[in-house]
Amino acid sequence: MPDSSPKKDRRGFLNDALRTTSVIALAGAGGFLAGRRSEGEPMVWQLDPDQCIGCGHCATYCVLDVSAVKCVNCFDMCGFCDICTGYFEMNYLALDTAAENQLCPTGAIVRQFIEEKSGQRFYEYTIDVPLCIGCGKCVIGCALMNGSLYLQVEHDRCLDCNECAIAVACPTQAFHRIPASQAEILKRRAEAVLGARGRRMMRDAGDDTQRYREGAELLERALTQRRWRQQQQSASSASSGSEGTARDA
Repeated sequence: MPDSSPKKDRRGFLNDALRTTSVIALAGAGGFLAGRRSEGEPMVWQLDPDQCIGCGHCATYCVLDVSAVKCVNCFDMCGFCDICTGYFEMNYLALDTAAENQLCPTGAIVRQFIEEKSGQRFYEYTIDVPLCIGCGKCVIGCALMNGSLYLQVEHDRCLDCNECAIAVACPTQAFHRIPASQAEILKRRAEAVLGARGRRMMRDAGDDTQRYREGAELLERALTQRRWRQQQQSASSASSGSEGTARDA
């Protein structure tokens, strides 16, 4: 049966995605662009996707009935694959949206046809956030390909517990307290591709001030992540040095 979904090329989709997939980040855009944080800024829980192994604890340990941890898709990393390993079961019966073929237990990933080029079909994969339980099954599957799917804490849902039950249970200690204005923790690869895209947008914007601003926001998101990781690395090195000094004493 021919696909009746409205067609949209990948370039157009990525331009739309810039405006629609930064829900977590845009909550703190003012903090990004200011380039500095005030003293006493509130801290929030967030998950480092590079440390996450998709163990499933995010779905079962959150104090909420439905976890505040949700999947996000970094479209700049996504291959818009026909056969998405984060969407389809390994032993799928057919390349369609039937429940028995989907990896997600709640059907939270929406698959929509985008375009066909040179005989290859491309699809967008978006997250139906209310349906997502943060189980991480799609994250594990997507890791076999581009790794564009990963988990993040949704702060409009999170109760910001003093001691996060998921963080306590996390086997890789992937949860961190970060400034509320930072809001997200990007994958290292996402940081690189978003920064590169931001620079391109700023360079090619010409007189388009809106496009220049969007590029600047992307670049600042990437730079914010880089600064945070550098701070984490410095803190870890300092801690290791202190432990070594204590042992020597």
